[in-house]
Amino acid sequence: MSTTDRDTVAEVMKDTQIAILTYQDPQGRLVSTPMGTQDFEDPAQIWFLTRFDSEKVEAITARPAVNVSYSSDKGWVSLSGTARVNQDRAKIEELWDPSASAFMSGGPEDPENVLLEVDGDTAQLWESPGKLGMLVTMAKGLAGEEPAKDSDAPVVDL
Repeated sequence: MSTTDRDTVAEVMKDTQIAILTYQDPQGRLVSTPMGTQDFEDPAQIWFLTRFDSEKVEAITARPAVNVSYSSDKGWVSLSGTARVNQDRAKIEELWDPSASAFMSGGPEDPENVLLEVDGDTAQLWESPGKLGMLVTMAKGLAGEEPAKDSDAPVVDL
């Protein structure tokens, strides 16, 4: 991944208020849930606050492979990686903010409040052409001049 691509991946992730975390439930079905990314300095490591007694923690403990998707005006990111539960009270305290208090009971000292730490392996990035570019592409496709392309973004290592 070029530095520019990695920077754009990070920008999309930072600009996304709510990411979508996808994991497998005990029956192997894919389950997606909205999650607020608490913080990350590197797109290869992200943090979510959650409850230890949740079904997602139980499922992720058994099957730690996850995908996290992000969307912003700059584009879309699909990050694949491995999640694990982290009960580091100092890190929870560091990442706890007013949004956590709005969605979770207790506080950072509550032992049921834990972190999901996701170590990203790969990411895919689709850059947005912007609103005007998207409208032009759609208009051309509708007019039959140039159909929009359904293209896969290259998979890049983080």
